[in-house]
Amino acid sequence: MTELATMDFHPQPQPGEARPWAFPAPERGTLDNGLTVLRCHRPGQQVVAVEVLLDAPLDAEPAGLDGVATIMARAFSEGTDRHSAEEFAAELERCGATLDSHADHPGVRLSLEVPASRLPKALGLLADALRTPAFADSEVERLVRNRLDEIPHEIANPARRAAKELSKELFPASSRMSRPRQGTVETVEAIDSAAVRSFYERHVRPATATVVVVGDLTGTDLDALLGDTLGAWTGEPAKPRPVPPVTADDTGRVIVVDRPGAVQTQLLIGRVGADRHDRVWSAQVLGTYCLGGTLTSRLDRVLREEKGYTYGVRAFGQVLRSAPDGTGAAMLAISGSVDTPNTGPALDDLWKVLRTLAAEGLTDAERDVAVQNLVGVAPLKFETAAAVASTLADQVEQYLPDDYQATLYQRLAATGTVEATAAVVNAFPVDRLVTILVGDAAQIAEPVKALGIGEVSVVPAE
Repeated sequence: MTELATMDFHPQPQPGEARPWAFPAPERGTLDNGLTVLRCHRPGQQVVAVEVLLDAPLDAEPAGLDGVATIMARAFSEGTDRHSAEEFAAELERCGATLDSHADHPGVRLSLEVPASRLPKALGLLADALRTPAFADSEVERLVRNRLDEIPHEIANPARRAAKELSKELFPASSRMSRPRQGTVETVEAIDSAAVRSFYERHVRPATATVVVVGDLTGTDLDALLGDTLGAWTGEPAKPRPVPPVTADDTGRVIVVDRPGAVQTQLLIGRVGADRHDRVWSAQVLGTYCLGGTLTSRLDRVLREEKGYTYGVRAFGQVLRSAPDGTGAAMLAISGSVDTPNTGPALDDLWKVLRTLAAEGLTDAERDVAVQNLVGVAPLKFETAAAVASTLADQVEQYLPDDYQATLYQRLAATGTVEATAAVVNAFPVDRLVTILVGDAAQIAEPVKALGIGEVSVVPAE
């Protein structure tokens, strides 16, 4: 009889001691030109992340020129007084750096990532882009054409179309928040290099800007480096712009954006609620995560697992604008897509989930899983310098203290089930939600009317 071979197994690895973790605390300073600096030394992070925040919010755009902030943001990397657009791109590439920029309601943000060894060169390029942007006619014209080409694609995208309609419905027509962030065809067509230059000269200056630098700064004299680069950027002193209050109408109603023949309905249900300054924010985050933050949330369990209406539905909160006085607002929303014939039943079940939540509350088990997921993932979420820099920049943009993110995780861990339930029920009251449906109105309008969740109106697709 053949003897069976035996195998020797290595001992099973045992888990080590959990290391304490806290969101890194930045150091603050100010350059001679008034530029605010936040720095954070992260040993081992050889890719340094730099974020620059400019006090050039969308509500500062001149009438009829919605989108000029976006074109300006994109034009920062399209040449300076020293380099043409092609040369500037080549210099960035030689540094192994990437430079991105975008405009949003709080202002314009530039994001640079570069190997630590090339930081001096990359900061010099960034400083040139901010100090002496070319804004060449040909480059601005190209950026305008590119933006005009993007708009039809955005309108054709059901999720983007729903977001556009929700903003239009929630906010008064006089508010910049009611209109597309990056402008419309009519407003973008009116933008030229002179308009971009004028917007830049009015709103871009070091005294109202902030730079965040995160990464391994070993051996780097950051003070001297910033002084030689961004410190050479000059501009007139100015006070930050006043932040207009956010007003919204969340009267319960349904708007169907008609897409004849659509096989799916894109849904976006939202209202405006508390932002990060409100003491309820941590409980709201926790409760919203239990409602629709993951595959195991209530909405997914009912609409996806039990009924098979959708591939997934998510609930979330997104800060819109915050003010220095601690006021502000966030968009609280539920989004997803369902097959057309089941649009009415899916919405009916979604409202049942919300009503059941209000009547019965969350369970301790749901709360515990949410805390484990939200707090436990933090060390991985902030493993890169870019993630830390972006979060610090968010805190500056939203007028939050530098230790906000660190204390948020402490508050999340301390939030109880009852508190989380109250917060999410208040965030999504069944009679104060604006529902946008992008789909075939002929098939979905009548079943939705029968639900009684608000007056239903139909608008044509563009």
